[in-house]
Order: sequence, then C-alpha cells, then structure tokens
Amino acid sequence: MPATLRPILAAAFAAAMVTSPFAQAQETADPNEVVATVNGTEITLGHVIAVRADLPRQYDQFPPELLFQGIIDQLVQQTLLQQSFEGDLSLQSKILLENEERAVTAGEVIAQVMEGGVDEAELQAAYEEQYPEEAGEMEYRASHILVETEEEAQALVTELEDGGDFAALARENSTGPSASAGGDLGWFGEGDMVEPFFEAVAALETGGVSDPVQTQFGWHVITLAETREKERPAFDTVRDELENQVREQMLAAHVEKLSENAKIDRPDISNINPEAINDPSVLEN
Repeated sequence: MPATLRPILAAAFAAAMVTSPFAQAQETADPNEVVATVNGTEITLGHVIAVRADLPRQYDQFPPELLFQGIIDQLVQQTLLQQSFEGDLSLQSKILLENEERAVTAGEVIAQVMEGGVDEAELQAAYEEQYPEEAGEMEYRASHILVETEEEAQALVTELEDGGDFAALARENSTGPSASAGGDLGWFGEGDMVEPFFEAVAALETGGVSDPVQTQFGWHVITLAETREKERPAFDTVRDELENQVREQMLAAHVEKLSENAKIDRPDISNINPEAINDPSVLEN
C-alpha cells in the first residue's frame, strides 16, 4: 500500500460522517462505473475495490464510506502525478511494472486452473493414499536429555542403569527446551523429529533407554514412554485439505506440461555473485 494513502484516509476519518453521499448505495455494484475523471482519464469503482482489497487489515476499522472517499482521493492524486511525469521511467520502475504484470497474469492462470472441479474419485484416492486403512501410523511419546558431548551422554546412561531418575536428570543436565518438563517431548510421529533421533526412538522398547544418539543439536539420551497407533481421520474432516492438495497437483501438472512444450534457456550464471540480489543500487539510472 502506498504510504501516501495513510494521511488521506486519516484525514477522511477525522472529517467524520456529517452527511454521506453513499447513504443510498446501489444494490448491485458496477465495477465499470466512473467515480472520478482526471483530465479525461477515468477512475472506476473497480479501481477503488482493487485498492481496498489490498489494504492491510487495520483499515477494517474505518467505515466503508470514509475508505471509499479516501481511496478515490488517493487515486485522483496518483493520476495527477502520473500525468505530470515527464521523461523515461527508471530501470527499477520498468522492472517492477514487468514483474507486476507477470505476477498478476500468472495469478489469473492459476485461478483458472485451480477453480476447476475436483472429481470425487480423485479425493477418495488421495484419502486412501494418504491415510491407508490397513497401515496406521505409529506415534511415540518419549523424553530425552540433550548434552554437548558423547562422554556426558554416556555418563547419564550409566547413571540411569544404576537406577537414576530420568526426569530429574533431564531437569539437571539437559540443554534442550524440554528440560523443565523432565525431557518430555509429548507425542510425535515419523517426520516430526530428525531422522537419527526418530530411528533411535522407534527401535526402543517401552521403558527402554537408548545409547547416546548424535544429531545436529548435540548428544541425546532417550527413553520411550509409550506408543499408540494414530487414528485414521474421517474423510469429511480432511476433505478440504485433500481438495487443496489435489488442486495444487493440478497446478503442478499444468506447469509441467507448459514447461515440456516451452523452450527454456538457462545460461551459465556461475559468474554472478548471488549476493547481487541484495544490492538494489544496480537498478539506479
């Protein structure tokens, strides 16, 4: 949202509603209806609606009639400034316009692809694939003690073998955020933890304690409290999620098909320092 919109809207709000020309609003809005003309350039209701849709949520507190007038004033000012421009646009402005047109047009295509109907059979197939009835996913509840070195971890294993209390040792020694809870990590499934950690948990018997396990976070000593089979969710409870996934797959397939039929050249760009993307000064001219 342009910063210049804020003072205009603030002024409109401060003016308050003494009388409103919009009190008798028409029932069906016409986006092509002209709300202002600046030296022959028309500003339509559609332009106003598009600006309103892009405003941050804090503007929801403004009454619609005040926003309406404030946005019209903003568009009138922008049109005056646009008409007064002389010379050539800067390189940055040209590129921003190109990127905006590309993004908006791509958005139109995305909407067309994803708004197509999703076949019920596709949804059911996605459900069966993601939530197979015959193979319920196992979930685990475990606790751990996280330390910096293998030697510290092995000393804790020895202490536990001698009857030490796992929760107490976790509170005293663990550097992880679960230390205050005695190392309890709650319930988790495959993919929720880094692979070496999860593999160690899955290999444990209930009540067992692992040998020291190394991950990128340090060395862990783990105990498994209990396991359970994750319940298969009812189809209706995940229908929206599955529909979104199917639509995303439709979009991915559409892009893949476009790519297959397109000539895409990717030159060698090894000579470009990736840090260049953080230097907007190269767009100055």
